[in-house]
Amino acid sequence: MTLLYLLRHGEIDWPEPDGFIGQIDAPLSPAGRRQAQAWRNELPPMQFTDVWSSDLARATETATIVFAGRAADFQIHSDLREIRLGEWDGLSRHHVRERHPDLWLARGQDLAGFRPPGGESFADLQERVVQRVGQIAAAAAGPVCLVTHAGAIRVLVCHCLQVPLANLFRIRLDYGGLSIVDWAPGRLEVCALNLSPPGRGGPV
Repeated sequence: MTLLYLLRHGEIDWPEPDGFIGQIDAPLSPAGRRQAQAWRNELPPMQFTDVWSSDLARATETATIVFAGRAADFQIHSDLREIRLGEWDGLSRHHVRERHPDLWLARGQDLAGFRPPGGESFADLQERVVQRVGQIAAAAAGPVCLVTHAGAIRVLVCHCLQVPLANLFRIRLDYGGLSIVDWAPGRLEVCALNLSPPGRGGPV
C-alpha cells in the first residue's frame, strides 16, 4: 500500500482564462505562489519518503515552494506533465470552435480518444501517467507526493474508480487542490479529492 498525495500546481499567470493550457510553460501567478506556501505551512516536512514533480515550470515552482530545504528533495519526470495539446496549446476554446468546428465536434464525440493536431488524447495521457505512477508507487517506502496537473490527476482518479474518460471533466480539481489515493496491487482507492489549500475555507 502506498498513499499518493496528488497536488495540483497553483494558479497560473495566463491572459486567456478560457484557454487550452497543456504543456505550454505558464508560470505561477502571485495567488498560485500563496497556494503553494499554504501547503508548505500545512504539510509536515517529514511526511513523504518521495516527492515527484512534472518538469513544467508551474509544477516545479509549486514543488520548490512547498518542499525547498526539506528532507524530501523532489525528483522530476516528464511523464507527469499535463496532456500534450499540440497546435491547440495556448489557444482559446472560442478560437478553436470558430476556426475548427469539425475538430471541435470530433473532440466532443470522443473525448477519450481525440487527439488535437500534434497532440495526444486523454487515453494517451492516462496510459503514460498510470504507468509512471505505478512504478513510483511500487518503489516507494512510504507516502509519496506528486506535484502535477489537473489532467494527470483526473485520468488517475478515473483509473482508480474505473470511470470512463468521457466523464473526466465531472471531477473538479481547483488550482492548489490536493487529492489522496491509496495505491496497492489489486486495490486502488480514492481517499480524498480536491482538498483546498489551508485557510481558504473551500474550493479555490
